[in-house]
Amino acid sequence: MSSHENLLDDNLNAGIKEEFFSDKVQGQPKQLYLLFFTEMWERFSFYGMRALLILFMVSQLKYADGKANLIYGGYNALVYLMPLLGGFLADRILGYRRAIILGGILMAIGHLVLAIPTENSFFVGMAFLISGNGFFKPNISTMVGKLYRPGDPRRDGGFSIFYMGINIGAAFGGLICGYIGQTINWHYGFGLAGIFMILGLIVFLLGQKSLGEIGIKPEVSVSKGNNNLLAQIGVVGLSLALVPLFIFLLHNYTLMGSIMIPFCIIATIGMIVLAFLQDAKTRDKMLTAIILIVFSAFFWAFYEQGGGSLNLFAARNVNMLGMSSAAINNFINPFYIILLGFPMAALWMYLSKIKKEPSTPLKFSISFLLLGIGFYIFVVGGMMAKNTGMVSLFYFAAGYFLITVGELCISPIGLSMTTKLSPSKFGGFMMGYWFLASAMGQFLAGWIGSLMALPTEGGQQTISSVESLSIYSGVFQKITLISLVFFVILALLSPQLKKWMHDVK
Repeated sequence: MSSHENLLDDNLNAGIKEEFFSDKVQGQPKQLYLLFFTEMWERFSFYGMRALLILFMVSQLKYADGKANLIYGGYNALVYLMPLLGGFLADRILGYRRAIILGGILMAIGHLVLAIPTENSFFVGMAFLISGNGFFKPNISTMVGKLYRPGDPRRDGGFSIFYMGINIGAAFGGLICGYIGQTINWHYGFGLAGIFMILGLIVFLLGQKSLGEIGIKPEVSVSKGNNNLLAQIGVVGLSLALVPLFIFLLHNYTLMGSIMIPFCIIATIGMIVLAFLQDAKTRDKMLTAIILIVFSAFFWAFYEQGGGSLNLFAARNVNMLGMSSAAINNFINPFYIILLGFPMAALWMYLSKIKKEPSTPLKFSISFLLLGIGFYIFVVGGMMAKNTGMVSLFYFAAGYFLITVGELCISPIGLSMTTKLSPSKFGGFMMGYWFLASAMGQFLAGWIGSLMALPTEGGQQTISSVESLSIYSGVFQKITLISLVFFVILALLSPQLKKWMHDVK
């Protein structure tokens, strides 16, 4: 009996009807919406905090742009690095459901600590968020994948809907916490994020019965009975023991390059070796996933300027028409995803029905094309504002629109691809590798953002808006050119990668 058949039998024994998995069902599984709302409130809290992070460091802690960008990049790198460990421990000790609960508790603590108005609490809160995210983020995404049979045409659409839930939370988290933090009190903004993290955890705890047995047991249990209980307690202890390490790394952010680059190289070599230990068909699928995941790191390096350099760019060189730059900058992107989420999901379903859907590798290629054009619109906006140094909000919003469409061609598709191409016994581990690539992208994003550092004194820039616009536009233009190069490379590789995917669509 295949692992999928075992999973199906487990779900049927748990009282979940056959229709839950039936390809004849046109709608999505109802359990998708439990995970949708859980992730929505968690992302409200996370992106509400993210909207304030770099601006708080520059304006309140008086850090120089370069330092703030590197701390921001290091923090986000650790946020996306931890899922590699969290996914592995969920696969083998906790199970996905306990991992989500543990992660939610740690993240709630982190947000509430951030609300304490001291510099030390700022770093302690971020450390708890890093640890908690490692258990929460990969495992809720893996559970979404468990709702579908292999080959179910609803899968990509389901991940697009799930991804829209992420961005509903992100949009309103960025808007509300960004506004409150920047205009009323920074720590009120951080505290509000913590309240909504707790709400997301409550939603999951109250609704988890509908999931049956999904996510309760580890995929590959390494111990039984009391030994497993001791192992679970050990994981909780480890999650707390990592907090001081993360505080140290955030304070010593220059060490991150010495950690991230070797770690990612070693992890990639390990994943390739693991792929070659599988049968030929599984090997090809895993290699395809690995190649696409590596490319995704470069996408995130450019895309994640949104929370760093673009946050500062919006505050300094975009005419926000009197509105909070933190709120608007962090609202635009997820707002577009809310508008586009269902249409994009429907588009993939329609194209699949008429057998015209682009392959997953081609979707990744298209994402780089749209990303490059989006950043070029920022450059054009800068050309139009060369005399004043203040870019029209129209160009800012238009560039973000294309970047957002590009994101929808890679992020939900990448999550879906990872679950489709991963062997069942390595599902959480492969999802962790997906987030490891995001971690590397985040680290690179901080480094790229530091290239746009402006000279400041006491949190205020010491050059004119025209001069700062020239610095930002120069880097945006380079991002455009590199994105187009990646678009061409992936377009050329797409036929071979599609072949290696075998029967997976």
